[in-house]
Amino acid sequence: MSNTPMAASPLTRAVLEIDEYVSGLGWDQPARLFALVDTARLRAEQPSLADRLGLDGEQETTALTPIEQDEIPTGKPLDEFLGTIAWPDAVAGCALTVERLMLPPSAEAQVPKDLDEAALTKWVAAHPERQEVRMTVAVLRDGARESALRLREKDSPTEVLTGSDLVPGLAEALAATFEE
Repeated sequence: MSNTPMAASPLTRAVLEIDEYVSGLGWDQPARLFALVDTARLRAEQPSLADRLGLDGEQETTALTPIEQDEIPTGKPLDEFLGTIAWPDAVAGCALTVERLMLPPSAEAQVPKDLDEAALTKWVAAHPERQEVRMTVAVLRDGARESALRLREKDSPTEVLTGSDLVPGLAEALAATFEE
């Protein structure tokens, strides 16, 4: 991937690769789920799939390959859907991209009390300081986490914020998909 720092960890590189891929699809996309598999293991155990994915053997041995999963059902809340996922042992981690509206911390005091979820969503959507953000969050079985945030108004590969604790709730939900 051209915009990923080579010194970044394999998980950070995978998150940025997913962010770049989804960015190429444009905004207003549904949530997307990815399995993260060890690239060397994938090449050894499933060479035909590795060939179809364009893994030519030049990737480093610690690399992770994101593999997009089937479309997430639209009629089910994301947290309920994540609660139904179980990954096979060959999957080292998983990642999810989702678009949301955010408000700056200064807007918290303006939130009307006693709004249900639907009313709160409508209120945030109408707020003049709202920001559209795409979050890509990934976790590994060993507990490692990484996230990338991209604002719609600053939609550029050089404006992507990364960090392990940017979206802790979503990271927890993804980590729970590996619990037995």
